This record gives sequence, C-alpha cells and structure tokens, in this order.
Amino acid sequence: MKDIIEIIKNKKTKFDALKPFSKTFLTNIEDWYKTELTYTSNAIEGNTLTRQETAIVIEKGLTIEGKSITEHLEAINHAKAYEYISSMNLENIKKINKQIILKINEIILQNIDSQNAGLYRNIPVRIAGSTVVLPNPLKVPDLMDQFIDWLQNSKKNPPEIAIEAHFKFVSIHPFIDGNGRTARLLMNLILLTSGYPPLIIFKKNRIYYINSIEKGQLTGDLSDYEYFMFKAIEKSLDARLDLIKQPTIKTPTKLLKIGELAKETGETIHTLRYWTKMELLKVTKYSEGGYQLYSPDVIKQAKKIRKLQKERRLTLA
Repeated sequence: MKDIIEIIKNKKTKFDALKPFSKTFLTNIEDWYKTELTYTSNAIEGNTLTRQETAIVIEKGLTIEGKSITEHLEAINHAKAYEYISSMNLENIKKINKQIILKINEIILQNIDSQNAGLYRNIPVRIAGSTVVLPNPLKVPDLMDQFIDWLQNSKKNPPEIAIEAHFKFVSIHPFIDGNGRTARLLMNLILLTSGYPPLIIFKKNRIYYINSIEKGQLTGDLSDYEYFMFKAIEKSLDARLDLIKQPTIKTPTKLLKIGELAKETGETIHTLRYWTKMELLKVTKYSEGGYQLYSPDVIKQAKKIRKLQKERRLTLA
C-alpha cells in the first residue's frame, strides 16, 4: 500500500506544479465533474438516468420521459450538493464540521425526504442484501461526534483521511437515506480542501466497491477497499493531468457541433445522435442554445465505432 501512496504523492506534486489553472479551464472542468459525479454517485444507488440524461436534467432543467420524479430530484440535488462542497474553499480539513455534513445530506434529500433531510436517524436501518449490523440509532450522535473529532485531528495524509472517512461514515450510516452519496461528497470535500481533484467511482466498479466495503465491515480487512480507493485517486490525478495537456479542453471554441462532427467523420447526424444516446459517444458540454458539443477526440472514437461495426465486432440493437 505504501507504493501506491508514494505514487499518488508524486503525481500530486506534478499536479501542483501546473497551477494556477485558467478560469476557463476551471469552469469547464467543474461543470464536467458536477455532471460526472452526479451521474456515477446516483447510478451506484440505483438511479437509472444515463450520463446524457443526467446532464440534460441538471444543465437544461428538462425532464426525461419514463424516469421517476425521484430520479430527477436525485440528479438536481446531487448537483447542488457538489456545488456546495466545491465552492467552500475551506482553509483545511479541520474546518469540516457537523453542520457541513448535515447540510450535505439536507441538500441530497431535499424534496425527496424533507422530514429527515439533514437529521441523524432515530430508527434502525439495514443495508439491502448485506449482513452488516449497523449501530443502534441511540449511539449515532456520539459516534458522529467521535468521527468528526477524529476527522479534524487526524495526522494522516489527505488521501488516507478521505478514504478512511468514507469507510467510517458508511459504517455509522448516520442518516435514514443518502448515506452513500453523502459519504462520497464528504470524501471529495476532504480531497478538494487538500488540493486534490475529486475521486470518481464509476458504475462499472459498483459491485467491487460495495463488496470491498462490506468485506472490511465484516472482517476488518480493508486491504481491497483501500487499494481500490487509492487507485481511484491515482486515476483522478491522471485524468486531470491529461486534461491539462489537452488544448481542446482549454479552448471551448474548438468544440464541435453535431453537424461539424458529421462532416469530420462522414457519418450522418442521425447516426451520431444514436451513438450518443447509446453512450458510445460522449457530449463534452451543451451550448447555451442547447446544442450538443463534442471534443475533437470524438472524431477518432466515431471512426473506431464504424470500423468495429464493419468488422462485426460491435452490434447495436
């Protein structure tokens, strides 16, 4: 484990050496993180909105046919909660307190379970499909006080604190609902406060992520969980370093409308829209007029999709 911690430390040094970042870059990357973290964190909890649908809901305020009101509210609320933590600019981790944690959960559950939003649970809860026994609700206030005291006084490095805080928090499960999303936002607040980019847990890793937490809770062996989370921090640093090197991210005027992408790839607009709907192509952002804008990198991806289809290695329904 020491090796990966050292790798993260070295990459963080490289990341810091590239600061300060341009205002345009920071605006674009924050918009991306808001959508990506909202999509992935909600997907882990069973929300069925796609990445594109999540972007439409939080960026354009539109509703998606066939999706529940709760799923829409989960997207809107998580985006607001991310805006809350990303705008705090705390001096250090010691400034993270009970009020901040309660506020995160309050935003997460706003208009979903307003009666319990931002309040510690007063009833027993269980994790669906798990044999883990969670603390008695009467113990939750004291456990959270101990947790916050530990958080504010830990001498470990920020990635270790963030990962351990996430595990401790979900093991207390202090709220009736929204514990996972609150835990991930708290973890990312710790990372952001310490100058790290947010950690993203992708939907494809959901089962491993959940199982590694459960293994730690049942056996006390956190090795799988810690390694998985440290690797996620490393990947987040790698992704941010790669983005900084890409001029297309810094220069939004170079993003392509779908018609321009069609000309560059030789594909029809209808085909590109279908591939986007299937999440084979990724929209970088939306213009004020609601147009989908693509990074020039998508040209290569579209050509790759066409090549795979010709080779019959990719079949779409």
